[in-house]
Amino acid sequence: MSDKPSDRPSVSDEEWASFVESAREQGIGTKADVRALRKAKPPKRPKAPRASRAPKRQEPAGWRTGPAWQEMNGRAARKRKLKAVLGISLAAGLALVAVRPQLITALLPEGVTSALPSSWTDHPEDTTPLAAETAAPTAPPEPVDPHRPTLKEPFRGSPAVRWADGAAGIELPPAKATGWMSKTQVEAALKKSKEFLVAANLDPKVLRGGRPDAALKLIDPTQKDVRTQLEGWLAKPTEANDPKTVFTRFTPVEVKPAGTVVKVRGRMSVAAGKGKKAGTVEVSADYTFVYPLLKAGPGADEVARTIVRREMTFVFYDPARYRVSSGKVVIGDWMSDYGNSSCELDGDGFLHPEFESDLRTGPVPGTTGPATDPYDRSKPIERHRTAGCGTVTRS
Repeated sequence: MSDKPSDRPSVSDEEWASFVESAREQGIGTKADVRALRKAKPPKRPKAPRASRAPKRQEPAGWRTGPAWQEMNGRAARKRKLKAVLGISLAAGLALVAVRPQLITALLPEGVTSALPSSWTDHPEDTTPLAAETAAPTAPPEPVDPHRPTLKEPFRGSPAVRWADGAAGIELPPAKATGWMSKTQVEAALKKSKEFLVAANLDPKVLRGGRPDAALKLIDPTQKDVRTQLEGWLAKPTEANDPKTVFTRFTPVEVKPAGTVVKVRGRMSVAAGKGKKAGTVEVSADYTFVYPLLKAGPGADEVARTIVRREMTFVFYDPARYRVSSGKVVIGDWMSDYGNSSCELDGDGFLHPEFESDLRTGPVPGTTGPATDPYDRSKPIERHRTAGCGTVTRS
């Protein structure tokens, strides 16, 4: 399938009339069914998201703990200047966007679908778990039929339905001796990196807007400036200093989790530092988290999904050469990408999912970025970020 959901036309009045007449000529259903079909309205054009802005670049403070640190961290700081985050609003890809019998059935009056061929209504979703991701994919996930998510099936219609649940999705590569670290030490470094990602992105308390204390405690005390920086962002977030670039948090007065499962997919890799980075081992993590959410009010049943992709580097220094703390992590570069989080509300430290029922119609003022697929893990974040706020083709 080459058409993107956002590129497909909505159903025109002429196409709908042709569909109804075809059903009549083929003798599908009773006369009452055909009358109901004639009265049924064709799908409306999808609603558009609110205007929004992209958040500004985020970066940790500089720091060092020995004579060799200043030069090394200077290089890291220059590298971080290239980093940015991209806030993306929910696009119209959630709506019906093609003349396909399987999708039209959702719009028909109750009782009419029973008269249609089974091939129009029987459309099971493939939920076969995927194998672990060991390398960057070569393309985005294949399109799936845009079934609407439900309370019972919050990942319905999403590629994430085949992803692993929660921490199980942060699968670690086999450990082997690297640089100054033995196999056992590398294994410990991988586990410690995973522990931080879980604490920052999967802790139920943090997801409900709480402080990420467990994650903060994992940061090496010798990286005091970074921890102080992040704590300052949490206390007084701004558009320029936004803690959601590291921690996944939703405001509980606005939304609540739809169930207890977060879908996760990604990979880690380990490499020894060379040249000026000699004496270090870097663990690079690249994971995408999919969060199903409901409005906070009572009786809410509409599910929206927010997709967060995080690329983070954890640096482990040889204690024989540098002053570091055992059992802690040093955070290097990081970058985040958000799908379905209103850019208009950037700066308060939380992600703000948009629900289809709230999206306004018409053009989206202020939307300057291109449409992107938040499930596309085939290229690094920085290769497809934009300076403005774009839209997503699906959530």
